[in-house]
Amino acid sequence: MLLAFSLLFFPSRQVFALQLITHPNTDIEEISRTTARAVFSMRRQVWPDGAAIRVFVFPDKHKLHKAFAKQLLGVFPHQLRRAWDRKVFSGTGQAPDTVQSEAEMIEMIKKTPGAIGYISEDNRDESVQILEVE
Repeated sequence: MLLAFSLLFFPSRQVFALQLITHPNTDIEEISRTTARAVFSMRRQVWPDGAAIRVFVFPDKHKLHKAFAKQLLGVFPHQLRRAWDRKVFSGTGQAPDTVQSEAEMIEMIKKTPGAIGYISEDNRDESVQILEVE
């Protein structure tokens, strides 16, 4: 009875299984959370082979973006936005490209050399490379 009551009035947060994806020709198979955080905060701008990194994200309020920021990067979405805004306003960088759907994310990653993004785990696609997160 107590369990039913608690589930009714305190529903659990939705947890998403996410995966990082890159362009199929990116010469990297795994990434640490620290490196992922540096890439998505726009502090790291090149891959180990020297190729430019192009970051794709969902809008700040998108459920996958919120889950990605919190679960995978360990930051809040507003912290990412603040880092991006600092880069833009200081003239030292640019914000990531924004996509509206997982299909668009996959398409942009697939056709953009050096690209990185994220999708839900149940949306597997063989045309992009899936990164192992350490």
